[in-house]
Amino acid sequence: MKSFKIYNQLFIRIIILLIGFGIIFFIYQKGLIYTAIFCGLVLILMLVEMYQFIKNAFLIYDKTIASILERDFSSDFSKHKSQDNYAKLFKLYAVLKTKQNEEISKDIIYQSILNNIDTGILILQKQEGNWTVFLMNDYFSSHFNVPKVSKWKYLKNQFPALCDLIESNGFEELKTTLQIRVNSEDSQTFVMQTSRTKTYNQEYYVVLLDSIQKVIEKKEKEAWINLMKVISHELLNSLTPIRSLSQNLHELVQQESLSTEDLDDMKQSVVTMLNRSDHLQQFVESYRKLAMLPTPQKTKVEISELIEQSLTIMNSLFKQHKIEVINEINQKRWLYVDAYQMEQVFINLFTNSIFALENHEKKQITISAEAKEKRFFIKIIDSGNGIDTEIEDKIFLPFFTTRKEGAGIGLTLSKNILEAHGGYLAYQNNETQTTFMICLME
Repeated sequence: MKSFKIYNQLFIRIIILLIGFGIIFFIYQKGLIYTAIFCGLVLILMLVEMYQFIKNAFLIYDKTIASILERDFSSDFSKHKSQDNYAKLFKLYAVLKTKQNEEISKDIIYQSILNNIDTGILILQKQEGNWTVFLMNDYFSSHFNVPKVSKWKYLKNQFPALCDLIESNGFEELKTTLQIRVNSEDSQTFVMQTSRTKTYNQEYYVVLLDSIQKVIEKKEKEAWINLMKVISHELLNSLTPIRSLSQNLHELVQQESLSTEDLDDMKQSVVTMLNRSDHLQQFVESYRKLAMLPTPQKTKVEISELIEQSLTIMNSLFKQHKIEVINEINQKRWLYVDAYQMEQVFINLFTNSIFALENHEKKQITISAEAKEKRFFIKIIDSGNGIDTEIEDKIFLPFFTTRKEGAGIGLTLSKNILEAHGGYLAYQNNETQTTFMICLME
């Protein structure tokens, strides 16, 4: 049976007390003094009971509210759940308790993730105008030999090089390198990135420290893995059919007599093996070109003439594929470059544009240039569909190609040539065109 609401219970007690007072007054009027005294004592006990009832009612309420405000969800109010008047309050308590448990679980997971990252992570929190250490992951603490302190002043005593740099920058966002002596060894260079963010009136400052050597090793490892994937793929494409054909030839020569059909199979197998061997030889030669790129023999060259010369070489292919070429370069620029190597760069980029425009109605290549900040920029723009996002990070990878007849070294070789000249090759990609940009130092 459900209990009454507090106000119902309180109302009943008040009615009983009023009736009690009336009965005592009536008895006293009749001259029954001792009976009136006895009834008065009973009434006093009822008043004490009502006081305890009201006190307990508000005590449960206050305790629940205090637990919620102090985020202390260790109390157990299950024995009071039968009181309907507190149902919503206890439900709120239960919801907040569940939410806090979920937040604690998430915090444990996040801290576990951060502690397993090989990057120094320090998160500061601003409280009452002062910065405190909100989080320091295990790598930061162990690698820099810094205890997990909570106050900024203690961290500054332990790690002055970092803290002085942050303070001098006014706790603003920063990206720089920092020389740090690690465990009494020689100084190491670290990439330092910081960011500042504010959320729910809380301000945080995040510091990331990454060893440059580790970054380089990671990039080198990724490059080697990608390169080995391409090389192994190319080798298997040739070695697998060669092995299969060799096995077939071995079986044929074991026969006592050979039919005309067998001889034809043998001839075809030998031709196929020869073709695949030639392909492997070309592949190795391409690798040799990349690995043994000669030092540029720089001479003073007029770039617009060199581009016109490259266009003349490619002119027959442009006509064959019905491609319109628009050369917007109308300025003469003399640069010290290797004319032969730069011509190879232009031819490679024009060849890529021809392939990109293969299945398009509008076939147009635009060449433009501009000088800016002691650099000369040349843009080669085609009206193709752009580079698929899935392969954007692979286009400069040696031997990577989407063409059946492509060797996959054109862009890599061009990039290496420009870097050897002190410049670079970049691209801009969108749905209607692809822009390759050559940058050369003047």
